[in-house]
Amino acid sequence: MKKLLVLIALLTALLPQLSQADNKKIRIGYWTSGVSLGYGSVLESQDFLKKRGVDAEFVHFPDVNAPLKALASGSIDLAFGAPLAGVFSVAAEGVPVRIFAATQPADVAFVVPEASPITGLSQLKGKKVGMSPAGSSVAVIGTTLLQENAGIAANQFSLIGGNESRLAQFLAQNQVDAAALRTLTVQQLPELKLRVIGTFADEWKKLTHSDALPYIGVGTVRSELIQDDPQTVTNVIAALRDTLEWGRAHPDRVVEILKVKASLPQDQAEAYVKLWDRMNQMSFENSDIDTLKREHAVLAGSGAIQGGLNDELFDPRPYIASKNLK
Repeated sequence: MKKLLVLIALLTALLPQLSQADNKKIRIGYWTSGVSLGYGSVLESQDFLKKRGVDAEFVHFPDVNAPLKALASGSIDLAFGAPLAGVFSVAAEGVPVRIFAATQPADVAFVVPEASPITGLSQLKGKKVGMSPAGSSVAVIGTTLLQENAGIAANQFSLIGGNESRLAQFLAQNQVDAAALRTLTVQQLPELKLRVIGTFADEWKKLTHSDALPYIGVGTVRSELIQDDPQTVTNVIAALRDTLEWGRAHPDRVVEILKVKASLPQDQAEAYVKLWDRMNQMSFENSDIDTLKREHAVLAGSGAIQGGLNDELFDPRPYIASKNLK
């Protein structure tokens, strides 16, 4: 009887801990600008994660590279749009992270003011070019494209970093000669009267001789979470897919969410919705992994990133498992 009472006492003491472990919050971080802001706003406003059994806490970051730094320090568990170039770099340094999905295609264009005499990328030598901050995927890929396709080394133009709204302001005030902006931003700000002189998609095809579109953002998770609790990562992927499908089916609802949570005016929210499927993705097929590997080879070959690539960085198991969830 005494042994039984001791056992009951031990189990009683352990139950709160077990319950706490089962209900552990998953800290999801994202950058509150560009593509991530719109998608994150919809994800937060709906119960997709909760319906999949995920207790999530959202962490907002004002800097594009901040979610990756938070993953490295253990401040968050998962980011649905971490900058790919940065993920490659920190993984090579030994930071324990894994990529679980390709989520943000590089729907980006090099643009100049309509009245600018610049007509091609080769004319950006010695010019001021606005891009997302140094270290972001847009900056790394953009710099690589200028170097490899236009013969402009990184030290032969001035990279002016900023978020999308700041870059638009720079263009309006003639503080930069050109900028690499998301197609979304170009369409949201027709009053700027911009002219496209090249797109990441076309320049990447020219560089790699392939039709694969490069990615700027990937779903990234702390290694211990995907190793110790792969089912939770699987459920998160299912919820992220639910978000995409719901947004596609409810464009008017997405517009209203973006007006409230992202503080976008009606026309800008509508522009985002029109590009919903071009900017957001949830895929991790073999073809996606091959594209990511090619990106690493190109970026490393140009000197834009350092370090080798370990295939263990890519973990498609939760994505594959998520296909079986209804």
